[in-house]
Formats: sequence, structure tokens, C-alpha cells
Amino acid sequence: MRSLKRKIALNLSIAFSLLFGIVMTTIYVSFNSFRREEFKERFVKRLDFTTNFISQSDGFKEQGPIVFSENADNILFDENIIIFDARKQLLYSTLKDQNVSWENGLLARLDREKTVYTENTDPETYAALRRIHGKNYYIITSAIDTSGQSKLAYLKYLLVFSYLLSIALIWFFCYYIIGRFLEPLEKLKKEISEVTAHKLTNQIPVKASNDEIGVLAQSFNTMIVRLNDVFQSQKDFTASASHEIRTPLTRMAFQLENLKKAEQHSPKTLAVLTQISKEVFQLSDLTNSLLVLTKFDKENIQTIYEEVRIDEVIFDAYQKVEKNFPKLKMDFQISDHSIESSQLTIQGVKSLLEIVFINLFKNAAIYTDNDFVNVTIEESLHSLTVNVLSFGSTISAEEQKRLFDPFMRGSNSQKTSGSGLGLKIVKRILEYHKATITYQSASPNQNIFMINFPL
Repeated sequence: MRSLKRKIALNLSIAFSLLFGIVMTTIYVSFNSFRREEFKERFVKRLDFTTNFISQSDGFKEQGPIVFSENADNILFDENIIIFDARKQLLYSTLKDQNVSWENGLLARLDREKTVYTENTDPETYAALRRIHGKNYYIITSAIDTSGQSKLAYLKYLLVFSYLLSIALIWFFCYYIIGRFLEPLEKLKKEISEVTAHKLTNQIPVKASNDEIGVLAQSFNTMIVRLNDVFQSQKDFTASASHEIRTPLTRMAFQLENLKKAEQHSPKTLAVLTQISKEVFQLSDLTNSLLVLTKFDKENIQTIYEEVRIDEVIFDAYQKVEKNFPKLKMDFQISDHSIESSQLTIQGVKSLLEIVFINLFKNAAIYTDNDFVNVTIEESLHSLTVNVLSFGSTISAEEQKRLFDPFMRGSNSQKTSGSGLGLKIVKRILEYHKATITYQSASPNQNIFMINFPL
């Protein structure tokens, strides 16, 4: 939401900034053009005054000109007037005590164009070829538009200051107005973020409005109701099915144990009964795992966290697996690299963590070549790592990518029974505890599951 707010405010501010920049640039260019035209008009008036003075002066050359510039009502700053006759000989100049020189090219240009105005020079020049009493006169007037330039400089300063101030105000008000405009959407986002699996019945307040935000809130409430129905139906089914299946499985396991002890059986019959017992145990274990998982989810599990010793969880899980796999032996070690103050404790739910190691030990018992599992714990300042090592057929690199997917069974499990849900349940439980699990194969017959708990 903040990103959207920034984007809208930024784009709107840039648009207005460009618009103001264009308007102020247009004002500056227009005023400069007006200044030039006004100054040129003053040049024209000054040259007309000079032409009129020459036409009214008898014997202009012989009598010597009067300093008519002081009698003019349109005197320009730092003005100079130079007059040449038809032979391009100097008749008059306001340049006192200076050698008068001028580019002959300008006079030749006047022969062709009659009037020449140069506005990009300092000073600016306006020259004209006038015929007075049958004689040609080259009249050249130059001056500096000090007043116009100072006004232009002041306008430039004023426009730059106004532009910077306008930009600051535009950016502030755009961010403020966009924030107020998106405030209902911000509240809607906050209310949506508070919806969890245990709050699917909470409806988002909808104001009596037909705008897009109101329609979005109504649509979200409708979706929440549908999700709640589906979620509750799935949860009820899983819990009911697991509970109904667990009872007959428990009876079957009890009857099988009694049957094995009731009388002497042939080796073949005893092997079949033992295999059936393992299958029943596997189904019972899966059912118990599903039943426990239905009671928890990521949103509420942290409320029942307790301090759990991971070594106790490992030994309890091993004892439960050992009942059905008595040949399985475990070697438990604490790494020498662990910190001296290690407590081997984490925050979690013990019943769920037992399911993790029950599944890993059961897999080790089923797929091992030597009925042996090695468990190593290493604790650092920031994490606690548990490595579960067994020896047997490894999993290919292609199968490792889908190892924790539901119903995934590797090529090394073709001759054994199973549901393919064990490792998926393991990963789900570890995710609830913000832990990770990875699989490694250090050698052709080593299977290592590495669990990392953050501390």
C-alpha cells in the first residue's frame, strides 16, 4: 500500500512539476521576447527622431550637428549614434574622444537590406539607410537594454524561487491528498491481514457506499465465508476420519499381538503376522499424525509453545519406533563443536516434534542395510542442528527435488509399503516450528536428514 501511495504521489507530483516548469519557462521566454520587441521599438523611435532632425537641419554637414540626443524624449542607456553620408564618410558621432571605427560590412549590408537589427550583441544595434532631401544617410544606433535585462534577471529569480516553492508544496499536498484518498484501502488491507485460519468467521466492516473499496470489501467477505466452509469441512473430515480409523487399527494391533503370543506359529506364518503388525503400526502412526495436525496451524501454534529438550524428544521417539522395529539400534552423539553452554532446548510442541523423529527413525528402520541409525546434535549461538544418518539405498538427484511432496516414494521404496506422506508431515511440522529439513547423500550408501532449528 505504501508503495502504491508513493507511486501515485510521485507520478502526480512529476506531472504537475513538469506542467509548472513548462508554464514558467513559457512566461520567461514570452517576457524576454516582449523585452526585445519593446527595446527594438524604442530603437525605431530613436532612429525616426534622428531622421526627422536631419531632415529639418539645413546644411547638416556644414553647420555641424547639434547634440540632439539630449533633446530626445526617448534616450537609451549608453546610447551611441553614428551617421555616415552616401559616400560612407562620417558625418556625426556621439563617441567623444574616441577613434570612430565601424565594420564596413554593416554598411554594405545596409545597401542590400536597408534596415539591420542585431539583438544578440552587447550593445544591441539598430541601423537603417534613409534618403533625406535626395541624399542617402547611414544611421547607426547602439544601446544597452539595462532596464529590460535587470527586469528579466529579476523575473528569472522570481520564477526559479516560485518553481522550487511550488514543487515543494505540490509534492507535500500530493502525498497528503493521496494518503487521505487511499486511507480506506489502507484500513481494508490491515483488516484483511488480521484474517487467519482461526478468524475466517470475522467479517470486514463495510461502509454504506457503492465505491470500489466497498465492493471489494463485500467480495472479500463473500470469499471468506466460502473459504471458512471449505476449511471447516476439510478439518472436520480429517479429524473424523482419523478418529474413526484409529479405533479399529488399535484393535487390530492388539489382536495381532495376542494372536502371535497365543500359540506356536510356523516361521512363515509368524513372518506374515509380523509384517501385518508393521503395516497396522504404520497406518496407526499416520492416523495419529493427521489427528494431531488438525489441532494446530501456523497462526495459533506459538501460543502453546513450551521449552522442549530435543534429546528427550529423540529418545522418546526412538522407544516408540523400537517396539515395532526391535532390531533398530541408535547411536546418539553431541558434537564436539557445540558451544559449552548448550542446553539442547528449543521452543515447540513436544508431541509434534516426536512425530518428526518417529517418521525419520521409521524410514531408517525400513530402508537401512544394517539396522543402525546415527543421531548427532550440534548447538551454536543461533541454531540447533540434528543430523539423522542411516545406511542404505540413496535417493537420486531428480527424486530429491520432490522428496517432501505428498505421496512421493523413491525408487528405493518399491519393495516396501507406505503412504508417501511421512516426510510431507515432517516438513509441515518443522515449518510450524520455523525449522528446515534437508536431505544429503555424502556417499553412495549414506542418507542424511539435517534439521535446523533457529534459536
